[in-house]
Amino acid sequence: MPPAAVPSAPSASPARRAWRRFRRNRLGFWSLVVFSTLVVLSLFAEVLSNDKPLLVRYGGQFYVPLVRSYPETTFGGDFQTETDFLDPFIRAQLSKDGNWAIYPPNPYGPKTLNYFAREPNPSPPTRDNLLGTDDRGRDMLAQLVYGFRLSVLFALALTVMGVAIGVATGAVQGFFAGRVDLAFQRFIEIWDSMPELYLLIIFSAIFAPSVALLLILLSLFGWMGLSNYVRAEFLRNRQMDYVRAARALGVGNLRIMRHHILPNSMTPVITFLPFRMSAAILALTSLDFLGLGVPPGTPSLGELLSQGKNNIDAWWISLTTFAVLVATLLLLTFMGDALRDALDPRKADA
Repeated sequence: MPPAAVPSAPSASPARRAWRRFRRNRLGFWSLVVFSTLVVLSLFAEVLSNDKPLLVRYGGQFYVPLVRSYPETTFGGDFQTETDFLDPFIRAQLSKDGNWAIYPPNPYGPKTLNYFAREPNPSPPTRDNLLGTDDRGRDMLAQLVYGFRLSVLFALALTVMGVAIGVATGAVQGFFAGRVDLAFQRFIEIWDSMPELYLLIIFSAIFAPSVALLLILLSLFGWMGLSNYVRAEFLRNRQMDYVRAARALGVGNLRIMRHHILPNSMTPVITFLPFRMSAAILALTSLDFLGLGVPPGTPSLGELLSQGKNNIDAWWISLTTFAVLVATLLLLTFMGDALRDALDPRKADA
C-alpha cells in the first residue's frame, strides 16, 4: 500500500519572503532597528532633554512643570515670573525639607540659555554640558536631539506628500498614455526647469519663514522623480492579461488602477522611500545652512553647521552635528540598499 502523501506547507506570501530577504541583510536590518529606536526616542525629546523637572514635590504637594508653568513664588522665590529650574536658589529649595524633583537625563531644552555657565559661549564639553554649547549658550545635546527629530519628521512628511503626488501623476500618465502622457511629460519638463532655489529665496523674502511653507514649496518639486518610475510601471502593467480581463469584465478605470495595477507597481515606490528621506534631510539641512529654512531659533542641523562654520575654534559644534547627519544618512542608505535587494524578484530565498 503506497504511503499517504504528506501535505506540503503553504508557501509564504511575497511580502513575507521579502521580509525574510530583508532580515538576512544584517546591515540593513540593524540599520532599521537603530534608526527606528532613535526616531522613537526623539519623539519623547521633552522627557529626555528639558529644563523643567518631570515631577516636583514641594511643601507636601506635587507639581508637573513639564505640563504646566508655575511662578517662582510657588517654590519660595520672590517674583511672579516663570520658574527657572536651573537657578541654584530654586534647586536648593527643591532639595531641602523633604522636597525633591525628578529632572530629565539632560536638564536643558532646545532654547535653554544657561545663565549660570562657568565658561563663556560657545563652551567646550563639560560635566554640565556633555557636548558643549553653541554660540548662543544653548546645550548642544539638546540641539541635536530636537534637530534630529525636526529633520526626520520633516523628511517623513515631505516623502509622504511627494509619494502621493508622484504616484497619482505617474499612474495617470502610464495608464491613459497617449495624449495624456504626452501633455504631462511636457508639463513636467517645463516645471522641472524652473529654478527651485530662486523661488525659495523669493518666497522667503515675501512670507515669514515657517516649516509649513518650506514643506509646501519643496513638495511642489519633489514628486517628479518618483512619477517617472510609477509611469513606467503602469505603462508596462497596463498591457498585462489581467488588466485586459478586468476591462473585458467591465471594471472601471479607477478600480483597475487602484486594485490591479497599483499593487503590482509598488516596488519602485517602496524602494524609493529611504533615499527620498535622505534627500529631504539634506535639502532641509542645506536650506537651514543658507538661512532659508526654518524660523530663526528653531533647533536644526543646518543652523548648527552654519554656527560651526562661523566658529571654527568651536570644533565640537561642527563635529557633533556632522556625526549626527552622516550617521542618519548612512542608516537610511543601508536600509534603502537592503530594501532594494529584498524586493528584487530575482533574489531567491535560501
